[in-house]
Amino acid sequence: MARLRAGREVHDSDCYGQPTGIHYRPHARPRAHQGAPWLDFQWCQTGHGGEHVPERVADMWRETPVKAVANGEPSYERTGHRGVAAGWWQGHEAWSNLCAGSTMGVVYGAANIWQWVHRDGEPGHAPYFLGPKGGWRDALDYEGSTYVGLVGRILADSPTTDMAPDWETFLSPRGLRVPGTLHIVYQENGAPLRMLQDRGTPPGYRIVDPRTGRVTATGRLRPGEVIAADRDREPRVVIFEDPGR
Repeated sequence: MARLRAGREVHDSDCYGQPTGIHYRPHARPRAHQGAPWLDFQWCQTGHGGEHVPERVADMWRETPVKAVANGEPSYERTGHRGVAAGWWQGHEAWSNLCAGSTMGVVYGAANIWQWVHRDGEPGHAPYFLGPKGGWRDALDYEGSTYVGLVGRILADSPTTDMAPDWETFLSPRGLRVPGTLHIVYQENGAPLRMLQDRGTPPGYRIVDPRTGRVTATGRLRPGEVIAADRDREPRVVIFEDPGR
């Protein structure tokens, strides 16, 4: 009841009309007050052990009444030790969460930033959330932040409103769809991409390297056809859009 009263008070006191939501702990079921009129979004978190758990987002996305959802706290880069959630781990996490239904956005965190460490060896901070060296400014340059930032840049001009997870159009991969307008496919290992059925997916596509944002190929695909595998089986994002939208 305390959370219910607090949420209503925050919502009613905000003269700017900003979204109001809840950010849950890793072990909590993120659906409290799902039907509350003041609640705009639900955020889960998946702990700091370096595991990918996009099913937590998928569970939230299926709840009704519909609210915006996101994984508001994936594992922070280099938390605990140098290799945790480092580098491309963050890119894969962001695209996996997005395709599972985290359409409110993707979120990134890093050791030393969470507690605003100003200098290497600064006392008074929990050791678990300290990076190997440096302070928060050094942590801004961790590799993984680049990949998470590229998600927004790659999709900046795409009509993403009302996109929803899709498992039916293509064989196997993660995907999001706005019927007749947009289809995003994330392939972790660049496998052959087969369109199984006609669900109004625009035929024109571009293939983007999610690690650089560079367009590596363009083409057209119809139901029953296949985009060949990436030569090196590297991650890729295939974006189908209606050019006349």
